[in-house]
Amino acid sequence: MTIDGNCDHTAGLPDEAIHQHYTDLLNNADTILYGRITYQLMQYWQTLIKNPSGDNTYDEFARAIDKIHKIVFSKKLSNTDWSSAVIATKPADEMVKELKQQQGKDILVGSRSLINQLLNLNLIDEYQLCVHPVIAGHGMPLFDQVNDRTILKLTNTKLFPNGAVILHYVPSIK
Repeated sequence: MTIDGNCDHTAGLPDEAIHQHYTDLLNNADTILYGRITYQLMQYWQTLIKNPSGDNTYDEFARAIDKIHKIVFSKKLSNTDWSSAVIATKPADEMVKELKQQQGKDILVGSRSLINQLLNLNLIDEYQLCVHPVIAGHGMPLFDQVNDRTILKLTNTKLFPNGAVILHYVPSIK
């Protein structure tokens, strides 16, 4: 997201260090949850699986996103066209509760709409917010559908060479 709180994949400043961070994050998780729109944006990475770019960082990220199990919440899609992705058969809250009961690695949430929905249901254990040093001046705010105030506790930060920072938060008190 941008410093002014907007989610816009075209406004950020992704570089090798950020792609490596997210490659590591994906490699240390079992599942990522997407809404339809973000999922369709992420399908771009399938092209790098078929035709690698030659940039090791981007190609590694493509391999990581390709192999992680993806669950897509969509009423419009009938198939995913990606062997590691499935359409959710249950509402997000039920699916997340089931996944949290299973042994395994982290469950990631990759869509703004799902983040808002799961936040309102108190189903997010940790937030990792990557803030890019950009003021977009427009766009969709990350947290625009929040029902109640949520206080977060900062647990870690990671600064990137391009000035972006990842802020790790856990819910504290409501």
